[in-house]
Amino acid sequence: MIKVGLTGGIGSGKTTVAKLFEKKGIPVYYTDTKAKHLMTYDKLLKFQIIEAFGKDVYHNNGRLNRKTLASIIFNDKSKLTLINNLVHPAIAADGEAWYNAQNTIYAIKESALMIESGSHHDLDVLVVVTADIKERIRRVQKRDHVSMKTVEERINNQLSDAERLAHADYRIDNNDFGKIKEQVDALHEELLRI
Repeated sequence: MIKVGLTGGIGSGKTTVAKLFEKKGIPVYYTDTKAKHLMTYDKLLKFQIIEAFGKDVYHNNGRLNRKTLASIIFNDKSKLTLINNLVHPAIAADGEAWYNAQNTIYAIKESALMIESGSHHDLDVLVVVTADIKERIRRVQKRDHVSMKTVEERINNQLSDAERLAHADYRIDNNDFGKIKEQVDALHEELLRI
């Protein structure tokens, strides 16, 4: 089975692209969703996060307080590095088990921080989704109901598209929604032929 990574900056449309692959019957591992699950239910990881950031990063019901954690990590690069160093090993192990359970020609792991975490080295193919910065900011503001400054801070904590593309095997340009389906169709056919 071919292990495909799908990455791109915040607001680039990774999830939109991943959903198009899912419609073709391709399994997709959503790293961000799985990370939130593990941060709540993996006892060791939860303990490590509380030790590093304090108990306020969890609500009284035991669920992750994403807003509080985000306010800490997106304002301090050392804290962002710390959370990534805690979460990425748990995600790597869970993702590998997920890949091993798939029975398809290829499967996709979707992650914003695939290159930053080094997890792209464990893949056979890396696909980078790109979009113009202004469009990405607009999308995230609409989706997350946050200020332009907040989105820009998050973008500045990630690699640039040029840095991502230096590692890419394929690129999907997501500036025009009408054209991404044909790009996904073409890439799907190519991956089936590999």
